Amino acid sequence: MPFHADRKRVDKPEIDFVDTENGVLASLKGRIDMDSSPAVRDQLIALLHAPHPRTVSIDLSGVTHVDSSGVATLIEALKIARNYKTELRLQGLNDRLHRLFEATGILSLFNEGIRR
Repeated sequence: MPFHADRKRVDKPEIDFVDTENGVLASLKGRIDMDSSPAVRDQLIALLHAPHPRTVSIDLSGVTHVDSSGVATLIEALKIARNYKTELRLQGLNDRLHRLFEATGILSLFNEGIRR
């Protein structure tokens, strides 16, 4: 795990996009927090503003941490997707993320679009 000079942990997020016959799969890896969520947000919004895929699946199986700014990023992506009539799905939720999304009400926002 890399560290900055001040010994803070750095776990930079990565997003890989893959076109599938059902839409686009966005695989996130790393931490989605106050420091990294603006970059994640920009990439997800660019994807949703591009020629609109019918479905975007966000795979969170490689995510190690999500804070409130990461949650806000996913909710903003959902709002934009709905405006474009794009189905946004979450998948790869580990037990910790599933409990977090359930406690914050995100599960109900994504309706049937969540897969563990």
